[in-house]
Amino acid sequence: MTPGSKTFTPEFDVTLGDQGLARAREDITIGRWQGLPGLLQATGYDWDRRTHRIRLLAHAAAGTTVAEEWHTAQPHTPDALVLRAATEVMRCFNLAVAAGNAGDVGQDRRDTAVRSCLRAADAYPHDPVPWVSLLTIARLYPGGHPLVNRWWQELQFRHQDNREAHNQMLRHLSARWHGSHGTMYDFARDVASNTPDGSPLAVLLQVARAEEYRYRLDHEGDMALFLRQHWKSDLAVAETRRTWNSWIVNWDGVDRAQDVADLNHLLHAACEGGLHSEAAHLFELVDGRATPVPWSYFGDPAAVITKWHRTVLRRTRAGREAQA
Repeated sequence: MTPGSKTFTPEFDVTLGDQGLARAREDITIGRWQGLPGLLQATGYDWDRRTHRIRLLAHAAAGTTVAEEWHTAQPHTPDALVLRAATEVMRCFNLAVAAGNAGDVGQDRRDTAVRSCLRAADAYPHDPVPWVSLLTIARLYPGGHPLVNRWWQELQFRHQDNREAHNQMLRHLSARWHGSHGTMYDFARDVASNTPDGSPLAVLLQVARAEEYRYRLDHEGDMALFLRQHWKSDLAVAETRRTWNSWIVNWDGVDRAQDVADLNHLLHAACEGGLHSEAAHLFELVDGRATPVPWSYFGDPAAVITKWHRTVLRRTRAGREAQA
């Protein structure tokens, strides 16, 4: 739905519109792996889509034995090894969430997941996904895994623009995990400065700002000093405009698997920063496709994005009437 529509009903689809992935996830829930080889073979060298698909397949497989069954049936298939490794990493995170503490995931369990990722990397040397999985599991080590920078270099060698890898490294460097707000922002700004025009990696600036907001909200509460100005400061608005000019104005026409998630981050920043004209255009691009993050940091995500849709519609209409 666009800002000119009478109704706006956000749709939250974890697959971000990937119907083949949705069907494969449904198969996993009933214990079937037979459709997975075809899906991943069809993905080819679209590394962003492959990363997206395997990550969400691992989410679905973590509570099943599907990854193990596929690997047992086709032990020499690299894709089976890659999915099994990603699934092991996901299980470690599920244990950490259940325990409420990353340290409660045993050293042996973490090391097993790392070895699984390294085996997958050996089986498919060109594939960046095992290295994305390694960057993910690195966060669960106290102080971070000592080889995380080497893993980052290996990832960069295979797919320099991998969206999920950048998000994982950003989290690793955040105050929530093994860095600080400063190191996280330094990373995001360095990436944004060096990414080519038209690349969605520019939105790492807004991802970093959402991460800082969430951290401060959790640790200081919603009355924290200056938190209400977090998205409205001159720097925040300037960086939102920078992402808009770098990415949206110079859109390169490439349909990336996780564009919807990145568009939601930029849309939220534009709404909060008072960039209503840009937000109106982003609402058209999103076309009702919503993601829980970052809207859920402010309440019920459906209610929050719907409220902003009404606000942007009202203010853009008022602006047009004032110019008439």
